[in-house]
Amino acid sequence: METIDTGADQLAVLDYVLGALKGSKHLRPLVHTDKELEFVPEKDVPGVDHYRAELKKRLGSLAADASPHQALIDQLAEAGKTYHVLILKTRMTIPYTSVFLQLDCRYWSAEAEAGLRKTMTAAEAHD
Repeated sequence: METIDTGADQLAVLDYVLGALKGSKHLRPLVHTDKELEFVPEKDVPGVDHYRAELKKRLGSLAADASPHQALIDQLAEAGKTYHVLILKTRMTIPYTSVFLQLDCRYWSAEAEAGLRKTMTAAEAHD
């Protein structure tokens, strides 16, 4: 795992990374966010409602799943055993605002992969 302290605004960093990925023929981001963010109250953390709205706007049509923060950290640790993981730290101080981007193939969908595996399993069953 590699950590870079960007010293920048989190949404600006997210815009930059998503912009870079948008032009890629090979990579598409799978977005994961902290489930806890949905429950952080504005009265305790002024600005969280604005942040949630801005995050939603920036993700646009990208589907984002929300999981408990610890589950995402555990997945990150597991991925780090096999893959290079880059962590971009920002100036964000609102709790549970981690945005995890898992890079997947743009040219081959999860549905296509599942279909391929099903076909292979069926073919092997007939052998």
